[in-house]
Amino acid sequence: MTEGAFRYRPDVLSALWRHGVQPTPRTDPELVRAYVRDLYKYEIRKLRERYLQNEFPKQEYWDRVDALRRAYPVLALPARLWVV
Repeated sequence: MTEGAFRYRPDVLSALWRHGVQPTPRTDPELVRAYVRDLYKYEIRKLRERYLQNEFPKQEYWDRVDALRRAYPVLALPARLWVV
């Protein structure tokens, strides 16, 4: 993506704000997507650690993984579709 001002789609901004991510118009969407992806990977690793420590049963683990995946719908979009 080129340098300059980026106009993020309102639905993407809303999804990002739920995770505490507030890009500016100068923030490259590729950078933001990489950050959100890393945040998701961190959360999934922590969830797996909790499962391995027997904090909850396997079926509940899969339900939690699915819920976590659904909490990050913005990752289903390539960064180029985050802007208008």
